[in-house]
Amino acid sequence: MKTRLMMVVAALMASLIALPATAQTAPAGATVDNATTGVGPGPGAGMRQGGGQRARAPRDCSQAPNPEACAAKRTAHTKAMEACQNVSGPQRRDCMQEQRQNMDCSKTGNPQQCAARQAAFKECQGQSGPAKRQCMQQKMPPVDCSKAPNQARCDLHQKAREVCKDKFGPEHKACVREQLGVK
Repeated sequence: MKTRLMMVVAALMASLIALPATAQTAPAGATVDNATTGVGPGPGAGMRQGGGQRARAPRDCSQAPNPEACAAKRTAHTKAMEACQNVSGPQRRDCMQEQRQNMDCSKTGNPQQCAARQAAFKECQGQSGPAKRQCMQQKMPPVDCSKAPNQARCDLHQKAREVCKDKFGPEHKACVREQLGVK
């Protein structure tokens, strides 16, 4: 009697354990689209073309502090996505960055900073990776803290950027946090 009961319990447990695994497999002959299911290699959550499960909804520009700048940024992003849709990998990132430089700075929230960023991008165009980041940091003019809402905080961040300008990646992040007194 005990042997039979043990066999029934073992069979029941095995079927319960295998049930979730069998429920996840696709039927024979069916194809699975990894981009829509969110499983396996494929575009990241923010890079889904069809607005997949985890894609963010577009921001409502009418609620933005500067609706014109929001609309201009959205238009530039849409144009960049269209221009770079057939490119993948690191080339896609470079394509998107290059396309973003075509934005009309007169419609942005800070036209001077936009123009300075475009000029720095043009000067550093032949470089990539850490060398490009360092070039961009060196070519960008310092932020004008007199126009900032919190001038003391802006000055503190500017000082941290200056102290940590020679560091990259986790070292840079740790240095900035140390300068700002953040744990």
